[in-house]
Amino acid sequence: MKPKIAIIVCGLSENRQFVTNSYVQAVRYSGGLPLIIPLVKSNVAIHEYISLCDGFLFCGGGDITPLLFGQEPVDKLGETNITLDIFQLRFMRHVLLSGKPVLAICRGMQLLNVACNGTVCQDISIKVKDSINHMQRSFSRKDISHKVTVKSGTHLHRIIGNIVYTNSYHHQTIDRLGKGLISCAHTSDGIIEGIELTDHSFSIGVQWHPEAMYRSTPVMRRLFSSFIHASRLADE
Repeated sequence: MKPKIAIIVCGLSENRQFVTNSYVQAVRYSGGLPLIIPLVKSNVAIHEYISLCDGFLFCGGGDITPLLFGQEPVDKLGETNITLDIFQLRFMRHVLLSGKPVLAICRGMQLLNVACNGTVCQDISIKVKDSINHMQRSFSRKDISHKVTVKSGTHLHRIIGNIVYTNSYHHQTIDRLGKGLISCAHTSDGIIEGIELTDHSFSIGVQWHPEAMYRSTPVMRRLFSSFIHASRLADE
């Protein structure tokens, strides 16, 4: 039986909740059964979803409300939605307590960090004055933008190796790492591009968008396949 993969709602728009199709397809082509999880306010419902599903995918999206990691907003902060933020943080914390596999992408990686009591730098220019461009402008989201170096001995390194070339669509970055997290990948300007929980079977966050590169890049397919495999083991 295929492992059931919860894709947590990416965003809200008026009366709609949505998930970008590329996440659904990446899960499906990797052998998982994608289930879209809506925003719910009931902890009982959250626990039922966690019990039902084998792995959990947290997607990209807008900025996280700074008050949720103890900061005031700065001028370069992008669009936020505190209702979505609170739900996703609550869901993430419950998932981490369950011990089930987590793959967190872009905003999802930052959410994982905040859920572990870390912080987010609200704009890269605050942290690194002469950074490379992390918000690419290219014809396709699958186009590569920069090099990422992966730390030897980490879970992410075992999956994708030493060097990977990725796309890049973010203006924020990890600041203080959350409890139990380590940095496992970075760019040449020192920006964190990957994090993982050291005491968790599979809890990896990446700052790039592997779902957008899934069809064109074998290493991104390996990342999703590893996540699905870990989720299948969680179901046994």
